Amino acid sequence: MHTVRIPKVINFGENALGETDYPKNALVVTTAPPEMSSKWLDKMGIQDYMLFDKVTPEPSIDDVNAVISEYKSKDPSVIIGLGGGSSMDVVKYAAPELGKPKILIPTTFGTGAEMTTYCVLKFDGKKKLLREDRFLADMAVVDSYFMKGTPQQIVNNSVCDALAQASEGYDSKLGNDLTRTLCKQAFEVLYDAIMNDKPENYPYGSMISGMGFGNCSTTLGHALSYVFSNEGVPHGYSLSSCTTVAHKHNKSIFYDRFKECMEKLGFEKLELKADVSEAADVVMTDKGHLDPNPIPISKDDVVKCLNEIKAGTW
Repeated sequence: MHTVRIPKVINFGENALGETDYPKNALVVTTAPPEMSSKWLDKMGIQDYMLFDKVTPEPSIDDVNAVISEYKSKDPSVIIGLGGGSSMDVVKYAAPELGKPKILIPTTFGTGAEMTTYCVLKFDGKKKLLREDRFLADMAVVDSYFMKGTPQQIVNNSVCDALAQASEGYDSKLGNDLTRTLCKQAFEVLYDAIMNDKPENYPYGSMISGMGFGNCSTTLGHALSYVFSNEGVPHGYSLSSCTTVAHKHNKSIFYDRFKECMEKLGFEKLELKADVSEAADVVMTDKGHLDPNPIPISKDDVVKCLNEIKAGTW
């Protein structure tokens, strides 16, 4: 038996933000400063709400506890995560603790977090990836409105992340016919948007990608990427080389077109400061990504991939 979990309601498309009805006495949780959040809230058209805008950029369980302690007695009808992954992750954890439904509204795209049961928080100063059904949104609202004014490099990094998730998710051994259908459709939407200059379709492609990979997993490309992320390379940027090389190694059906997209987006090769053998040891500990890889991976395979990434021989 296979199980696929997605939000109960998904509102998406142009002006989804303004056309969605929001319950009264809602609690909006965000990291955005007042001048930004007020603009977003005006666009939403929400009238009766409370605002918590103290979420830290890389949130911990302390952020969750702060929301709970401040608003438990105020009994909000719903908790809305408005922002990037930080705001959404705090709401994913806090809402079920308070016994409240949650609405997730991503202001960035690429992670597909509004579609998944994943939640990332710090506990005792260390990031922890959690996956529980209770983290799934009751409603997700996806609107390309938030892309306006976003720096181009961030847009490129984000769409690379979404494209990597879709194609790696398709290849995952944990996938099934439905997740592969979703991942393939996401890839087609994103490929067309990149190659034919339709950035307004990026959030939609990312949304479908989240439905797909969020019910299976990503694979070798993500495992390789974290050694670069640990050296300060933005996650999406690290995937430009890492997923390309991983697709080459796995003989993925997406290799040629993924590489074509990376060239169109103008990504350059990555530098690795760490010793390749030591970096490979780190990658090999990432069983969550390596075990679902379509073919078994050895340390020698990882060393070969890292050397190709360093040399830019995609």
